[in-house]
Amino acid sequence: MRRPVRPVRIKRPRLLAVAAGLAAVTALGLPGATHAAPAPGPAGAAQLARADAAVLKADVGGTAWYVDRASGRVVVTADSTVSDAGIAKIRRQAGADAGALTVQRTPGVFKPLLGAGDAIYGSGYRCSLGFNVQSGGTYYLLTAGHCGNVVKTWYANSAQSTLIGATVGSSFPGNDYALVRYDNASLSHSGGFTAADAYVGEPVKRSGSTTGTRSGTVTGLNATVHYSGGGTVRGMIQTNVCAEPGDSGGALYDGTKALGITSGGSGNCSTGGTTFYQPVPEALAKYRVNLY
Repeated sequence: MRRPVRPVRIKRPRLLAVAAGLAAVTALGLPGATHAAPAPGPAGAAQLARADAAVLKADVGGTAWYVDRASGRVVVTADSTVSDAGIAKIRRQAGADAGALTVQRTPGVFKPLLGAGDAIYGSGYRCSLGFNVQSGGTYYLLTAGHCGNVVKTWYANSAQSTLIGATVGSSFPGNDYALVRYDNASLSHSGGFTAADAYVGEPVKRSGSTTGTRSGTVTGLNATVHYSGGGTVRGMIQTNVCAEPGDSGGALYDGTKALGITSGGSGNCSTGGTTFYQPVPEALAKYRVNLY
C-alpha cells in the first residue's frame, strides 16, 4: 500500500483557541459532469453489492464511492488524477454489473490535507480539534487518525510550549479517528454536543481554521475513499461543504448534533468542495468515550 499523505510542515506560528466542539476541517472539490450515463432501471441489492466490491478490487487511487439504494446505483466520484484508463479499469472489474455504476468527475485531488492556521500542534505538524469527549473523570479530544499517526504529543501553540496531552489511540487507514488525552488541567474543554447519525440531504456546517464556518449538505453515506497518495477509508460521510488545507480533524455538525470528523477531500472554497468525514458515533464506540 502506498504511504498516506503526511501533514504539511508549519510555516508560521499562530495561536490556538481550544474551544468546545470547534475545530477545523479538510479538503475540497466539486462534482463534475457525469462520465457516462447509467443503465436504465435501478440495480438490485445483490448487483449493488457486487459492483461495490468491484470498485474496491479495482484499486484505483483518487476515487470515492457509496451505494445509493434510493436510485439503485453505486455512485463513483473520480478526482483529477484518475485517467480514462482508470475509469475503464473500474468498469472492467465490475463486468456484467457495470450498469449499476454512475461515474462522475470532480476537480482537485482526494487526500488528507493539513496546513498553517489555528489548530493543535505537535512534532512540527498542525491539525485541528474535532469534539471534546470524556470517560469518567478523564477528558479527551477527537481528531483525525492521519494526524494521530504522526503526532504523539499535542500542544496548544505552534511554539509547542503549552501542552494539551498525548495521543492515546489512532486509526488510519481503514478509519480516520484519533483520541488525545487532556494532560494540562489549565486548559478549558467545554462541551454541548450530542452524537448523531447523518442522513442524506441533511443541512450541515463545519468549522475550519482556514476558511471559518461553511455550510452544505450531506450527499452520501457509507462512502469509501481511496486517497491519491495512499490510504483507503470506509464508512465515510460525503458532503458538498467546501474546505481547504489546514482543516483535518475538524468538526462536522448540525446544530448541537455531532456528526463527523474531517478526513479529506478535494477542491476549495472559491469553486466548491467535496469532503469526507469519519462518523462520530463509530469513534465514540471505539474508544468508549462520550460527548458532554
